[in-house]
Amino acid sequence: MEKLISILSELHPEVNFEITEGLIDEGILDSLDIVKIVTAIDSEFDVLIPAEEIVPENFNSAKALMELVERLEEE
Repeated sequence: MEKLISILSELHPEVNFEITEGLIDEGILDSLDIVKIVTAIDSEFDVLIPAEEIVPENFNSAKALMELVERLEEE
């Protein structure tokens, strides 16, 4: 989770990603941020996020995003 928080914090250092939810719903993350996150996750975790998984519920919190990464690592 630390690596993921670090990735997110590089994009928006003003946000506490450990407790913030609604990252998409509240407009904290935009489409360019999502592209950067997907690229960073591929690099850091060696996990490719398929297009069908790029939906708001998977990116609304660091916890949801980490659950996505863990699920994809298992596949």
